[in-house]
Amino acid sequence: MAGPFERAYQRGVTEKVGPPPSRPRALPPAPFALHGAVITPEEAWSSGYVTVAGGSISAVSKDKPTDVPVVETDGVILPGLIDLHGHPDFNVFAAWEPPKLYANRYRWRASAPYKALVRDPQNTILSTLPPQTQSRYAEVRALAGGVTAIQGSSAASTSTNAEPLVRNVDLWIFGDHKARAMIDLPSSSSRDVPRLKKIVADIGTNDVNAFYLHLCEGVRGDERSAGEFQAFLAAGAATPATNVIHGSALSEADLHTLTDAGCRLVWSPQSNLRLYGSTTLAGAARAAGMPVALGADWLPSGSTSLLGEMKVARRQLALEGHPIAAADLVAMVTSVAAGVAGLSEHLGSVSVGRPADLLVLERHHTDPYESVCLADPSWVELVSIGGDITYARDDWFGRLSGNAASPTIESLLAWGKPMRLDNGFQSSATSPTPSLSAIRGLLTGAYPAVGPIYA
Repeated sequence: MAGPFERAYQRGVTEKVGPPPSRPRALPPAPFALHGAVITPEEAWSSGYVTVAGGSISAVSKDKPTDVPVVETDGVILPGLIDLHGHPDFNVFAAWEPPKLYANRYRWRASAPYKALVRDPQNTILSTLPPQTQSRYAEVRALAGGVTAIQGSSAASTSTNAEPLVRNVDLWIFGDHKARAMIDLPSSSSRDVPRLKKIVADIGTNDVNAFYLHLCEGVRGDERSAGEFQAFLAAGAATPATNVIHGSALSEADLHTLTDAGCRLVWSPQSNLRLYGSTTLAGAARAAGMPVALGADWLPSGSTSLLGEMKVARRQLALEGHPIAAADLVAMVTSVAAGVAGLSEHLGSVSVGRPADLLVLERHHTDPYESVCLADPSWVELVSIGGDITYARDDWFGRLSGNAASPTIESLLAWGKPMRLDNGFQSSATSPTPSLSAIRGLLTGAYPAVGPIYA
């Protein structure tokens, strides 16, 4: 029988979920504007102003507003980053050093070192700690790296009736739930076959507009992956809503087949390189016209942040002979990612009327796009989600929040920088929201080798 680990890893989101109870918002008491370099949908301004009011972007202008206080950021202001492939339940682990390269994901998942280093500790954590402990920690990790929306929530650990800290794109979001996710393509005898058929049918009626599926994760030429691709096509799962995760075993011809079917690609090069020694032909996919977004995957084999994954992607595209412009690389984690997620009307753009999901990074290059591509999580200065100042420099947080104080607000040092975090998940008198310190204490008590956020 499957243990807690298998249930957490393999359980995706295959059925529609309802809305969680909304948590109290911690919106700033008054509108404000941020001044810095601004990445707009059309271009990057060296100097611009983004005004936030009532949780939304109310103005984007090159002219200084006169009716609201202005924070001089001296940084780069852009949409919050969107990480479209991860396994948040497993992002409490430190990086795993694979002892060898594998032909496909089924090989390392069956290995003894992986069982000892990841599978057994996960069984312990899931068996002893309250639900959502891992997902809460993982969401703080994402937030500290500038991410405001993630994919990969597992119903085994993340409660679908709880309001998350960062947006979970495969759960209820913006008043609906139109995404589904599966870890493995079901075999012909699997009980998940009817679920896959239902997802494909719901795509046909536009009840689902984003279907995340791990597919052909291995080396090119791997027989199991080749068979998986044929089974995928035979199941009718290649649709305009299908987001193929990994696809590292796919040939250029296979990628053209997916492009012709309208599929999109979610690429995690760092994890592929560490486990298989090669990665997806993402440059060929982009050249064929396939939308390509990025995901940091999970911490055992992936990058520690989406900003780190961007650097790996850039190098790999250059090595493949498909160098990418800085603006296009930024789009892979903002506007393109929003389109892949079926959320382009809400996310991925600094535009008037959009939710104020914003990121401010330190600026270390004259070209704002290039500055983002060079950034690491220590450059994060402010993150707002729907206008909430969720994570920011200590002085900015106090100023913009009206010196708000609550059990969910915590001061901390992030790579030597004084920051403040509002870990404001859903809260009630009977179920108070834990602080990051409390979450960290629970995790390290059950598993002392927890991977640190600020490292």
